[in-house]
Amino acid sequence: MSEVSSLIEGYKAFRNGTYRQNVERYRALGEKDQQPKALIIACCDSRADPAMIFSADPGELFVLRNVANLVPPYEPDDHYHGTSAAIEFGIEGLNIKDLVVMGHARCGGIKALYEGHHGNPPKGEFVSGWMSMARGVAEHVHTHHADLNEAEQIRMMEMRAVVSSLEQLRTFPFVREREADGRLRLHGWFYGIATGVLSIYDAASDSFHEVPDSD
Repeated sequence: MSEVSSLIEGYKAFRNGTYRQNVERYRALGEKDQQPKALIIACCDSRADPAMIFSADPGELFVLRNVANLVPPYEPDDHYHGTSAAIEFGIEGLNIKDLVVMGHARCGGIKALYEGHHGNPPKGEFVSGWMSMARGVAEHVHTHHADLNEAEQIRMMEMRAVVSSLEQLRTFPFVREREADGRLRLHGWFYGIATGVLSIYDAASDSFHEVPDSD
């Protein structure tokens, strides 16, 4: 069976299983406007699926995925801004009140950032330019954590990229204004693929803390 054929088989299993068991719910979702409870900016890495990680049902999450969960600066011009458009639609169009930036371990984009900082930019026409937005992350880690080994520096970059994206979000006037008056809450999270552990960023201590398995 080819990879694509396996997707079709997966669809059939969904159609005859989950969908059929919840047909009225899916019909209701299709007849109403969406009302997601959170906007999640995540990496497009196939191993870090927000809906799976958070056991979310259809309609609960408005998910924006790109390489290394980066947020570009606020630049309203005539260029193409897919990430910015999704942020604008989620916040102003859907009035979402919680926005999460979720990074993850073993991120290929961050590995490319690390390699580029050491004189080995990635091949291709787009990844290097995209990751250049996080150049400050690489410089921060190199300056403040030069004592760490390669794996530790990459992990630090993965986490600092989340913080950088939170900072970039605040360059958007509608994000900054809504956060200031309490209509919007920003969150920075980090997911360990191999461990399954979620860590939450604490701005007061400028560090990530693991979420316990139970209360």
